[in-house]
Amino acid sequence: MTKKKHKPKKDEKPKVNKELEGFDIEIDAFGEITTNFDINKINEFLNREVDDKKLRGRKDPYKKRKPGRKDDKQE
Repeated sequence: MTKKKHKPKKDEKPKVNKELEGFDIEIDAFGEITTNFDINKINEFLNREVDDKKLRGRKDPYKKRKPGRKDDKQE
């Protein structure tokens, strides 16, 4: 016997994080992506929640530096 694949119903919504509740994304006939959330809000969420393997172990160039560190150049 073969297993039947689960076919999602049209009305069935995927499970999402509570912060992204109500998020909807569509691609129109011209290939343009439209969403009902601001792209900056989505990017902030992804930066906070998703681990990027490429950036592991790197120093964060955008992190604010504390004054008086050893690697600061003194003039």
